[in-house]
Amino acid sequence: KSKPMQELYSLLDKIKSAESTVLVQGENGTGKELIAKAIHYNSPRKDKSFVIQNCSAFNDNLLESELFGHVKGSFTGAIRDKKGLFEQAHKGTFFLDEIGDTSPTMQVKLLRVLQEGTFTPVGSTEPRRVDVRIIAATNRDLKEMVEKGTFREDLYYRLNVINLRVPPLRERKEDIPILIEHFLDKSHVEGQEKKIITKRALEKLYDHTWPGNI
Repeated sequence: KSKPMQELYSLLDKIKSAESTVLVQGENGTGKELIAKAIHYNSPRKDKSFVIQNCSAFNDNLLESELFGHVKGSFTGAIRDKKGLFEQAHKGTFFLDEIGDTSPTMQVKLLRVLQEGTFTPVGSTEPRRVDVRIIAATNRDLKEMVEKGTFREDLYYRLNVINLRVPPLRERKEDIPILIEHFLDKSHVEGQEKKIITKRALEKLYDHTWPGNI
């Protein structure tokens, strides 16, 4: 119900029929993935796949194979062709989380998909074409990374077409009681007495800085 979230929702409403790439920025735990899901499920692509990949979860070689797939025999253990996540997301939405953690080499490959809609599986020479809407998220300051030379400027501008900032919880404290109510409902077991929160406990929660956000 807070003003920062209401502003975010009205922006989400404005962009729901857009096909542009979206960059979601915000600290860890602010709910960037939920925002990405809201964008997908209210878009013209809502009946197609919504694919998620955390870019910091793998090293470069594994990430490349995950994203673009590989052909049989391209490396030890590649016993069959594998379809990458970009192909799985064809006609749908691909949510790339922690995009700021990608290496310069991976940034070049991602830029190619964004510019041309093509990629090459590991071990193949044949480029493949995909139609994917990309939503990228990061808790890092990409603009600052561009200035330091650790993030490609051309990729930054390709990603930053629609920019959404998810506010941290300390900037939207009036949402705390609503969130608490939600989590109490969620954890409530049928037949047991429902827990309530005291006024004193709520005051304590309002005073907290919430470094981990939601």
